[in-house]
Amino acid sequence: MSREHRANARLAAVQALYQMEVASKGLNEILAEFETFWIGREVDGDQYKPAEIEFFRDVLNGVLADQRALDTEIDTTLQDGWPLRRVEAVMRAVLRAGAYELKKRKDIPARVVITEYVDVAAAFLARDEVGMTNAVLDALARKLRAADFQE
Repeated sequence: MSREHRANARLAAVQALYQMEVASKGLNEILAEFETFWIGREVDGDQYKPAEIEFFRDVLNGVLADQRALDTEIDTTLQDGWPLRRVEAVMRAVLRAGAYELKKRKDIPARVVITEYVDVAAAFLARDEVGMTNAVLDALARKLRAADFQE
């Protein structure tokens, strides 16, 4: 699959994580919905781009399997007084997906993970929130993948 298909999978994963949280949908239901009706399809006149399905599933499954630990990592990285539960739902989804990749997908360079999720954040969030997303993911990356930043 192409780099674009992987980027589209990240975008879809964030959308799916968001929907799971706000609509209280389960994993099987969200996978069926996204894979059948959204990814690579036209919905209400909007074209949803093809995505790397296995990567999409990996991010979703990985976040759900390790969500408590990921949330703890994110909480300790956020500024004092801003626990993850106080962060807007889309940003929570972006941070969780990015944290999962930084923690578990060592085959993907940390800088790529940060850039890709900042791009996803920019599609949904205001400039200040995008900057905060970048700062949190960068700090997480430097903690979880310090070797990627030694030059």
